[in-house]
This record gives sequence, structure tokens and C-alpha cells, in this order.
Amino acid sequence: MKIFVVDNGGQWTHREWRVLRDLGVETKIIPNTTPLKEIEKENVDGLVLSGGAARIGWESARLGEIGEYLNHAKIPIIGLCVGHQFMALHFGGKAGPSTVPEFGKTKVTVKRDSPIFKGFPKTFIAWESHNDEIKELPDEFEILASSENCLIQAIHHKEKPFYGLQYHPEVEDTEFGYEIFKNFIEICKKYKSEK
Repeated sequence: MKIFVVDNGGQWTHREWRVLRDLGVETKIIPNTTPLKEIEKENVDGLVLSGGAARIGWESARLGEIGEYLNHAKIPIIGLCVGHQFMALHFGGKAGPSTVPEFGKTKVTVKRDSPIFKGFPKTFIAWESHNDEIKELPDEFEILASSENCLIQAIHHKEKPFYGLQYHPEVEDTEFGYEIFKNFIEICKKYKSEK
């Protein structure tokens, strides 16, 4: 398996890379300005869109080629924090300042069964660090999880193998963080075997 981490300037991008490496995946961090053709040449099996400092409402241009990946990549993609917000925005949803920004530990409730939450309990503790959130989800997506102050904590595209998480699974304070990455690896393996 080969899964690259797309760097959006997040403070924990290297943790995402490290978790994938520790799970035996061939991985590296690439700039979000990397052309899709270069990624395709490397036969990548999946992409992680890292979190970042960009404010989704007015700095989405700082997210480079991510829109191109979402339009044309034929591999699973998971967006974390701003990557998650951009995914919704790109497909016609709305994202902007949170009604109640979340920082630190938050209880997340799984609302819908999904391969990304395979083996998870109904509720768990996740580490949050966001001033922005998805305000309106595009029709192509469904909500997978919520918290008290953020309705759209996790999403899934109904037809494509695209997932988004508002919280940070790569941070040690998040329960079942490694399991998110393990489940994403399994999604990538399944998708590759069915191609």
C-alpha cells in the first residue's frame, strides 16, 4: 500500500505520515501544489488531505491542487480538518466560522455505520482544533458523526471513496485514532482489489 499525505500546512501533518509509516504503509508528505499527474505516476493507493492553518472562508486558494484531486483522482481520499471542510465546499456545500469553535477533547457520536468507523463504539473522545466547520453539506455526501457543538464531524461521499473528519485522528488524545488510519488503509486495499 502506498498512501501519500498532502501537506496543507497543518501542525500535525508529520504525525499523519508517522502513523501510516508505523502501520506499514509506504508513505511520504507532498506539497498541496503537486500536480495530480505526478501523484498518478507513483501509483498511489490513497491520499490524506492534512489539516492546515488556512481559513476556509477566505483562504481556500492556499489549498493548492486539492480541487483537482477531488475532481479527477480515482483513489480513496480522506480529508482532515480543513481538508474535510474543503471537500464539502468543493462539491457545493458551505463552510465558514464555527458557531462554537472546538479546541481540545470533545465527545463524538457515530450516527451512521461506515467502513471508516468499523469497530468503533457509539461514542468516543476526539481532539479538536478548529475555528471553522462545514455549515451545509452537499447532496452527494452524508453525515457519519457529530458532536455537541459541531453537527458535521465526519462525512462520506455517497458514490466516491471520499471521507472527511473535522477532528484529528493523528493526535494521541483522540481515542481510536490509529483505527481510523487502519480502516482507511483497508478501504484503499478493497478499492484497489475491485479496480
